[in-house]
Amino acid sequence: MNTDIEDEVTRWRAETPGCRNVVHLNNAGSSLPPSPVLDAVTRHLRLEAEYGGYEAADAAAGALEQVYASIGTLIGADAAEVALVENATRAWDMAFYSIPFAPGDRVLTCVSEYASNYLAFLQLRDSRGVEIVVVPDDDAGEIDLDALARAASHERTRLIAITHIPTNGGVVNPAAEVGRIARENGVLYLLDACQSVGQLEVDVDAIGCDFLSATGRKFLRGPRGTGFLYARAATTADLHPPLIDLHAATWVTRDSYELRPDARRFENWESYVAGRLGLGAAADYALAIGLDRIETRVVALAARLRAMLTEIPGITVYDKGRRPSGIVTFAHDRLRAQRISGRLREQRVNTSYAKASSTRLDHERRGLPELVRASVHYFTTDGELEELTRALRKMIDEDS
Repeated sequence: MNTDIEDEVTRWRAETPGCRNVVHLNNAGSSLPPSPVLDAVTRHLRLEAEYGGYEAADAAAGALEQVYASIGTLIGADAAEVALVENATRAWDMAFYSIPFAPGDRVLTCVSEYASNYLAFLQLRDSRGVEIVVVPDDDAGEIDLDALARAASHERTRLIAITHIPTNGGVVNPAAEVGRIARENGVLYLLDACQSVGQLEVDVDAIGCDFLSATGRKFLRGPRGTGFLYARAATTADLHPPLIDLHAATWVTRDSYELRPDARRFENWESYVAGRLGLGAAADYALAIGLDRIETRVVALAARLRAMLTEIPGITVYDKGRRPSGIVTFAHDRLRAQRISGRLREQRVNTSYAKASSTRLDHERRGLPELVRASVHYFTTDGELEELTRALRKMIDEDS
């Protein structure tokens, strides 16, 4: 690591209070917020306590508007195409359930689709007769683009809905190529970017998606209880949100209402104002570093960790993909993933574990065990990677 990046890592870690307490390799679950995020949230909570919630929100009106602009800059969108919501699943649901599916309409998805999304597919299969089409993976573990193109050309295909980076591995699905296929076939495209925003460069125009859902708490390093939805104005303006209130719409006469013309029709009135301000601070913090630089460092650290893990007897790394992300998944041939993750946490090394129920199709297809998930970020150090592998070696030796 050269001197310049060493200095920056030192600064990033100094601005991250949690780095003093833990080795945090659970950024795909919930990352450590930097001080500007913490300050934005606590400052507003203090303002609410001292002057009242409504009054504090009025005082922060300008800063709240800036959050939309910051998120738009982060993903290459117009601020009017951004809705701020409680979490990524809420964002995804508001998009998905706004589509007026008819019996026989087809939804195309990927093998590694996340459980919450697939459960929604199943619900509409049962309630509206929607057909779920799972597009197979290619040899690299990414969605097979040729198979997707064939499926998308079917006259009843209504939506392509895939996860950009699965929760259970390092694969990065080719989002822009999927977008090209969607456009060529006049099909709506919903991208779950929950694990990609904040660790990779994400540009909605380059990707070509109609909707994109994301969270604040993961690689973006924002507060829990925050997320956002991107809704492309040119293709989603006529879609009616599944739920509306007096923020999403205006009650204009006794028997009529008008929806907001922008993406905020997917929001609701009551919100976590302090969290939204923290989300904006997180977006600004990432933008100041540069998403290209973040991606380069995260990918390199994850590759280093995979190489280190493969040298430990009994450990198998399960990540696939042509250029894997910052999520690293592995298992031991004797010790269960949940036990490994729990024992690491006792040593203040944070990881998580991936269960079959989170990505059932992929787990069953590949015959995966439960996986330990270690997810790096740009503030991760080589020393922390070594601390993880030392702890694993010691754990395995003690169990033998």
